[in-house]
Amino acid sequence: MNSKRSNIQLLFVGLVLGILISIGHGVLAEREKASLPVKELRTFSDVFGRIKNDYVEDVEDKELLESAIRGMLSGLDPHSAYLDQEQFKELQVGTSGQFGGLGIEVGMEDGFVKVIAPIDDTPAQRAGIKAGDLIIRLDDTPVKGLTLGDAVKVMRGKPGTSIELTIVREGLDKPLKVEIVRDTIKVKSVKSRILEDGYAYLRISQFQSKTADYVDDAVAKLRKENKGELKGMILDLRNNPGGVLNGAVAVSDAFLSKGMIVYTEGRVADSKLRFNATPDDLLDGAPIVVLVNQGSASASEIVAGALQDHKRAIIMGNQTFGKGSVQTILPLTNGTAVKLTTARYYTPSGRSIQAEGITPDIELDKVHVETVESSIDPLKEADLSHHLKNGKSGKKNGNKSESEDEEETESLAQSDYQLYEALNLLKGLHILREHM
Repeated sequence: MNSKRSNIQLLFVGLVLGILISIGHGVLAEREKASLPVKELRTFSDVFGRIKNDYVEDVEDKELLESAIRGMLSGLDPHSAYLDQEQFKELQVGTSGQFGGLGIEVGMEDGFVKVIAPIDDTPAQRAGIKAGDLIIRLDDTPVKGLTLGDAVKVMRGKPGTSIELTIVREGLDKPLKVEIVRDTIKVKSVKSRILEDGYAYLRISQFQSKTADYVDDAVAKLRKENKGELKGMILDLRNNPGGVLNGAVAVSDAFLSKGMIVYTEGRVADSKLRFNATPDDLLDGAPIVVLVNQGSASASEIVAGALQDHKRAIIMGNQTFGKGSVQTILPLTNGTAVKLTTARYYTPSGRSIQAEGITPDIELDKVHVETVESSIDPLKEADLSHHLKNGKSGKKNGNKSESEDEEETESLAQSDYQLYEALNLLKGLHILREHM
């Protein structure tokens, strides 16, 4: 028995060495100082041999080796992973902007699935899933012990089918159960509208390869709707989990006319990149307020950091998520791939986003505002007996009546207080610019 086990170990060491040499493609020859950890490989082969001989059930070599690869990558950081053929295809489909599932961007934390952000207009958002939620069960299946890929696979499924998520949320005494019906997720990454005369709102929910083109189209449409140049714009990146790096760079470039946007640093030469802005600012220097929160991650942090460092925008909201690492997809010969963290993001001033995030210029918590009704109207000059007339006749300034203006302002303050405050700040920036 011992002889058989020793033979298996020797054969396996030879197999591992052969695989390492073939995968290296000359890398070991180029790095003369690098040496194989023979002692650790012997331990690995010993474990492999014991599993093959002593485990209660027979396990295929392929399954053991894939599990070893998954464990090796998952032990590095929450974002590195091994992608089998199906997962690799799903990743390629997901970046196109349409896929099936619940509509949440997730990561792993302490063995549980953590919601980075729900995607706009998806079943997850409509069900009330929030950034920071920890998913501990998927139907009756505990998340603990699953890989992120396995968990995502369970959450995805045929549109119209349902799944029950058990969630731990900060501030709640006990877990929350939420039933969500799966749907085809079509991510519309850019939305826009005019908030008030001259003041625009632009929402980017996710960065895709064509997001910058959508932003160009949206700004042109806003100008047309406004019948002239814009006084300022609110760029809403709240609960934007990130996406394609080139999309974030192009959006930043749209509002910058010069300077660095972002740079990356890693161990290999290919991971050291620099991205610079090109001439022309889409808004011609009109003020920008960027809204962020704890669900703003990765690519959205790149945009916020670039605009903040160049003093092109005021950042308002909450500390962002802090995902400042670059993942590179490395396809393998058998149709699988490795998603490997290869670099860190840095803002133009040299700040690392990783595990820190972007600190807003103005901290603003998400609060709920209610209108306080008074039974007695406040006394005004016009209510006094024999008050002097204004001395001028004509319509009130603006196209809207005072009551209409108050109703809209109240509605915005109640529905989205952070957006309401951002609009007030944007007005102040425009007034200041006019007086300079």
